[in-house]
Amino acid sequence: MYTRVQQAQQKWGGSLTAIDNWLAERQQIIVCYCRLAGLPPFEKDRHTMPSQEKIREFCQLLMDYLSAGHFEVYERIVTQCAVNGTDSRRLADSLYPKIAVSTDLSLEFNDKYAEHLSTRNSGSFDIELSALGQALEERFELEDKLIETLYIRHADNTTAV
Repeated sequence: MYTRVQQAQQKWGGSLTAIDNWLAERQQIIVCYCRLAGLPPFEKDRHTMPSQEKIREFCQLLMDYLSAGHFEVYERIVTQCAVNGTDSRRLADSLYPKIAVSTDLSLEFNDKYAEHLSTRNSGSFDIELSALGQALEERFELEDKLIETLYIRHADNTTAV
């Protein structure tokens, strides 16, 4: 996941401020996720259940990322796709429902773990965190396809002006 966000930043960085900010947030989510899951290089941190503060921090980053995606980046992508033709619009329309699956999973995770200490059973937490990680990885791949479409069209429009 982390390598993919670095590649995305190198490929599309500087093209649009909204995308730069969004990719920076994605990077923060990945680092925070790895810390919670005890993945390298944070595996030594994961001998016990993460603190409520760490879970809350991750959930807040995730909610901010989802909001920026839905209310800023996706809106811009859909607008550009409408301007740039039906192929781009069809791609956006086909990917958005797939992205929404991870949104629902993220919201459920947030509702269950962000504020409620009583739901913090380590077995179910680990399973749900792992499922969320897989969904986020798929989401990031789909979002990259949308960004690629916007980037190509934005670059075409910039060179045409």
